[in-house]
Amino acid sequence: MELVNTVTELRYALDTFFFLLSGALVMWMAAGFAMLEAGLVRSKNTTEILTKNICLYAIACTMYLLVGYNIMYVDNSGGGFVPSFGTLIGTQGADADHSLESDFFFQVVFVATAMSVVSGAVAERMKLWAFLVFSVVLTAVIYPVEGYWTWGGGFLSEAGFSDFAGSGIVHMAGAAAALAGVLLLGARKGKYSKNGKINPIPGSNLPLATLGTFILWFGWFGFNGGSQLMVSDFENATAVGQIFLNTNAAAAAGAIAALLVCKTLWGKADLTMVLNGALAGLVAITADPLSPSPVAALIIGAVSGVIVVFSIIGLDKVKVDDPVGAISVHGVCGFFGLMVVPLSNTGATFGAQLLGAAVIFAWVFAASFLVWLVLKNTMGIRVTEEEEMSGMDLHDCGIDAYPEFVSVK
Repeated sequence: MELVNTVTELRYALDTFFFLLSGALVMWMAAGFAMLEAGLVRSKNTTEILTKNICLYAIACTMYLLVGYNIMYVDNSGGGFVPSFGTLIGTQGADADHSLESDFFFQVVFVATAMSVVSGAVAERMKLWAFLVFSVVLTAVIYPVEGYWTWGGGFLSEAGFSDFAGSGIVHMAGAAAALAGVLLLGARKGKYSKNGKINPIPGSNLPLATLGTFILWFGWFGFNGGSQLMVSDFENATAVGQIFLNTNAAAAAGAIAALLVCKTLWGKADLTMVLNGALAGLVAITADPLSPSPVAALIIGAVSGVIVVFSIIGLDKVKVDDPVGAISVHGVCGFFGLMVVPLSNTGATFGAQLLGAAVIFAWVFAASFLVWLVLKNTMGIRVTEEEEMSGMDLHDCGIDAYPEFVSVK
């Protein structure tokens, strides 16, 4: 009996450490989002976008601890539509495979990821404080409610909806919130001409954007690998290895596919599209990084890399201004990832996947649109034209990221 207890305790310790390490990798993705977005905005808006990223992470951690986790998991018996509200974090189960605190930490960094998707899409023209107020609502209520419906044991999980690590629950949800904000916010000044011409607005620091993409790619191993939840036995350890392999393969194929599409369309390699191609592959494989074969993972990633390029082009044509391509990467490719799950996972159905995707998008978009609308009609969500031209750094932060090279063009 003593030997059995020792083995059980060792497995508990190993799985807890695995959860914490995976959560730390996902937390590092916050740095990836910050670097990616800082590189893809103009230099006059760099400090402000960095401020958004570190503050949204802090807000997400605080609000999910006080409110969100309780809505999503605590005291919910499962199967319902309306979640209950438990006590702070909850009570450790006697038969738990890992510590409750490590579970919370792993979940809270996912919430911050969903909110990070929003920051890039609304960059360069949204008021800092309006954005931060919205962060409070999304991380405390909007995300946890749809999280309860899915991972928390609510009605979508009972309907058979499958989303292994969050292509829809995290990424598409973030994109839905971003789209609602962008539609109410409008495009950046000078992005679209009256004659229909689209005027590219290049980012200020592509080395930084590339670094951010590599950080996100690295962190995604924790995002997907940690979602296996265990690593302390043969079956789960093997599964984590497969997840790592497929995650990496999809990202690589997405980058290559986007590169080839750019070469075909324009005769040149567009680095920003290649970066988004890699991220598109990562987002799509996240819905199920375990079931597909490595070759299938390559195909999923490659198709995502093609989709994201045409999605970014398409949104520009309808004048949806997304400075970093977040809606295409996380929304369109997140939906694609959900819909290909049944091709390799016999436990999933296209009907359940479509239902889940529709419910998540409808809830997050509608709730976010309402919050953005209230903010627009109260404190306002967009800076003035003069403030936009001079830059968000000067207006919101009073500090230039590159004081020796600042430009107001």
